[in-house]
Amino acid sequence: MSEKLPLLERVKVEGDALRGTIVESIKDELTGAMREEDTLLMKFHGMYQQDDRDRREERAKKKLERLYSFMIRLRMPGGILTSGQWIALNDIAGKDSTNELKITTRQTIQLHGVLKSRLKPTHQVFNRVHLDTIAACGDDNRNVTCSPNPVQSPLHDEIFGYASKISNMLKPKTRAYYEIFLDEEKIVDKKLEEDPLYRDSYLPRKFKIGICIPPNNDIDVFGNDLGLIAIIENNKLVGFNFAIGGGLAFTFGNPDTYARLATEIGFVPAGEKTFKAIYEVVTVQRDYGDRVDRKQARLKYTIDKMGVDKFKEEVEKRIGFKFEESRPYVFTKREDYYGWQQDAKGNWFYTLFVENGRVMDTEQVAIKSALLKIAKTGKVNFRCTVNQKAIVSDVKPEDKKEINDILEEFKIIAHTENASVIRKNSMACVALSTCPLALAESQRYLPSLLTKIEALLAKNDLANENIITRMTGCPNGCGRSSVSEIGFIGSALGKYNLNLGGDHEGYRLNRLYKEHLDETQILNELDTLFADFKQQRIQNESFGDYTFRTLFNKPKD
Repeated sequence: MSEKLPLLERVKVEGDALRGTIVESIKDELTGAMREEDTLLMKFHGMYQQDDRDRREERAKKKLERLYSFMIRLRMPGGILTSGQWIALNDIAGKDSTNELKITTRQTIQLHGVLKSRLKPTHQVFNRVHLDTIAACGDDNRNVTCSPNPVQSPLHDEIFGYASKISNMLKPKTRAYYEIFLDEEKIVDKKLEEDPLYRDSYLPRKFKIGICIPPNNDIDVFGNDLGLIAIIENNKLVGFNFAIGGGLAFTFGNPDTYARLATEIGFVPAGEKTFKAIYEVVTVQRDYGDRVDRKQARLKYTIDKMGVDKFKEEVEKRIGFKFEESRPYVFTKREDYYGWQQDAKGNWFYTLFVENGRVMDTEQVAIKSALLKIAKTGKVNFRCTVNQKAIVSDVKPEDKKEINDILEEFKIIAHTENASVIRKNSMACVALSTCPLALAESQRYLPSLLTKIEALLAKNDLANENIITRMTGCPNGCGRSSVSEIGFIGSALGKYNLNLGGDHEGYRLNRLYKEHLDETQILNELDTLFADFKQQRIQNESFGDYTFRTLFNKPKD
């Protein structure tokens, strides 16, 4: 059976608890790349080996190897950073990467373009400010997301605390990261790092957990392998509704792969029962997930093959109690809170527009410099949203003017207020030039496409229409295009599938409308749709509900 397993499954078991020969690969100065098996193990330590695809042809002509570098992703449950941590990341991004901080769609930060020789120094800087990249990638539990803004609820701190506790509970026990990148003494007694959760084979695929606080589904809770919906009754957190089996990736031409939203299976009281249930959902996926076909290895496929009821029964057998009936809640929106907001404690939070999560300085606005100056006051924290935006957080009332003055100085407030409604509620994955899976542009292209879409909206008197719009450079779903009202999914260079019909609250997937469109075709289609929407919409109907009703939910003749 082992010879039928994918290489990664064999490497996990045989790789000495994720150590492999990573130390030797890093020391090899003859190449900027890692050994093949080590590139697989590096993912569990939060890194992907990439190369600059814009320069492949040029370097091939010169008979040079590809320009290899690494993407490094932080483990940041809930997406929070101190001022000191932000300063450290800013400095690394200026010295050892592309000079850009990328806020991801899972509420953490990535650095791109880190050369192999700078990997250890970079991780050592992280360690000095109490950050790490453990399990930020790989077949394990990824960064745990949570509704980031305390204005959402007076109970936000309590709910937010679950993200860190879950992350620590599901963190791999191996000390490999500390030995390889921080020069910690190697473990001699392997019993000290025995891992009852991951054992020696980890999970069949990545696992994603998100926590949301109704009525705002800002984290796209149903897109997670395990979504936790906080239930508040009489101003008290009583527990969570569990939703399992979300996942948005699929493969073109493979009908056995598909996007799926999570299915609610019941309610669990807050506290130890919640942690027990989370843990055992993961163990059932560990034991029943497909380890032969990685395209069938996510939890959504395990559930669909087992059946929701059987999966739920297996979890209940392991936790020793039954799920209760799901408690009522409602989602009314799915967005970030821009501008200044005050929480129940009196502290202030400013959410600024960061297009596609790219924290950098441009000719238009110097976001990176502004946030660095704010960080140097030492009077704030920072929070990342799951929609790739940044929050200057925990500002004391007496410090608000100082922080606001910096935002004004760097024109951040004008930048945020002048962004259109559709642009504020858009996002894109990294795609080209570094992502090896990308078929088309995404973050480098969506801004210019949105400018043209904004013109169409204005033409149809829809400029203030809040339409959730997302783009991915391939069908792997990093930008969550499948759960947007307008979704662009790259199919080839300059070509996109146009998906429509997702709802505004995140309860419904969108559907394929037209395939393989270029920009002119995209704009022509949207122009017609916007004109029809203006004329035919029902009162207060969102664009997503309109397209679903008229394009995909027509009554049969």
